[in-house]
Order: sequence, then C-alpha cells, then structure tokens
Amino acid sequence: MKSAITVSLVNEARGGPFVFWDDLPAACRQAAELGYDAVEVFAPGPDAVSRESLAGLLKTHRLSLAAVGTGAGWVKHKLTLTSPNAGIRQQAVDFVKSMIDFGGPHGAPAIIGSMQGRCGEAVTRDQAIDWLRQALTTLGEHARQYGIPLIYEPLNRYETNLITTEAAGVELLESLSSDNVRLLADLFHMNIEEVDIAAGLKDGGRWIGHVHFVDSNRRPAGNGHMTYGPIVAALQAIGYQGYLSAEALPWPNSLAAAKQTIAKYHELMG
Repeated sequence: MKSAITVSLVNEARGGPFVFWDDLPAACRQAAELGYDAVEVFAPGPDAVSRESLAGLLKTHRLSLAAVGTGAGWVKHKLTLTSPNAGIRQQAVDFVKSMIDFGGPHGAPAIIGSMQGRCGEAVTRDQAIDWLRQALTTLGEHARQYGIPLIYEPLNRYETNLITTEAAGVELLESLSSDNVRLLADLFHMNIEEVDIAAGLKDGGRWIGHVHFVDSNRRPAGNGHMTYGPIVAALQAIGYQGYLSAEALPWPNSLAAAKQTIAKYHELMG
C-alpha cells in the first residue's frame, strides 16, 4: 500500500477535510520532502492546472497523482448525478468526464462522492439509484480509455441517503453495465456507517480501489479513536495494493497533519 495526501484548490470547499490548500507546487514539495508517494488533487475544474504544469510538478518531485476529486461539481457548480433536472444531470456527467480527462493522462482515477446527490421529495430512491447507475456506467466506460477505473464513494447518512456502506456499494457496482467502477473506502464515513470497519472492508473486497486514510474525527490518522490494526489486516486480507490517501482536516495545521499522517502510515506499514 502506498501513501498519498490531499491538496484542495477549491475556495468554496474551505474548511473541508484536505491537508494542503491553494498552493499545489508548495504542497508537492512538502509531500515529497516528507516521503509521500503521491498527491490527490481536489480542483475546481479541469483547467485549474495545465497538463504540462502538473506533469512537471509530479516529475520534479517524483510523485504520482493518486486520484482527482470531482466534488467541486457540487460545492462550486451545484451539479449532481441525481438531480430531478435532466439538464443538470447531463452537466454533472459532462463535468465528471472533464475531470476524468484531467486525471486520466497521469494515471489518476476520478472520484465521485458528493456529486452523487440524494433522493428526496422530488426524486424517489429508486429513480435516484437508476440515474446514478446510468451515470456510473457511462463514466466508468469513459475512464476505460485511460486504463483506469472510476472511483465511487459511499458517504455517511449526513451527506447522502443513497449508498452509505461498502456492502451497498458492491451491490450497486454489481448492477452496472460497466465493470470499470471501483469503491472508495473512506474510514471517516465507515466509522459512522459500518458496524465494524474491518468487516466493511472485507465486504468491499476486490471492489475497493481507493482508501481515504483518516481518523474517527476527520483529523489526521492517530488523532482520534480509530483502531488501525484490524483495518490494515483487513486491507491485507483482501489484497489491497492501492493508496492510503490522507483526506483529513489540516489539524492543527497542514504541515503538522502531513507529518502525523506519514508517521502513522510508516508505523502501520512497518
């Protein structure tokens, strides 16, 4: 398993769970100095950083791009894949496609989290799930051209009322017409929704394609009450070899959070 750390370039997400903010070159430099393998970038759109600039930063600092977030589609543009408005749903799909095209040339999958939306008075659960299924199938196939999957993230009940556990995520993915979508296992969301996090990871099994490495209170790993031994054992049991990516609050500040996370990573990985 490899280490990664998050960088947000989205002003509208201020206060969210990202370790580094605003300055991508500085974040890459610090990540490299601390020994991270990769960065995960949360950008406002596909034009936030040119392909050449990003490639140069990654090469200079010998980093990989672990993944790219699509949450700006929601927090900045108010787009969801399950909106009752067909035009908004199409805009949401197009936005995610653009982010797949942003990360794809660097081998980085796009993550769908908040853009999945929710059901409610205007949209039944069955209808929302059907729209979500259609979008994930389309986007999974769009990602295939880059040899990468699409990553879908179950969220906790306060952020969505659609898919909240890894087991439910597997059921959804198994119903798709595309086999190129994988699950994100976010330890913060799992701490709320799973009866047992290690068991939830085993439920996800081969479908898990990315992990957000964070503590119970969304602070950096080691600053909450998460018990990591069984979690790491479960990831090893399912043969997970992807990233443990720090999507955590910059507590008490970005550099301290980055240092704490990489220290915990090395403690657990040996």
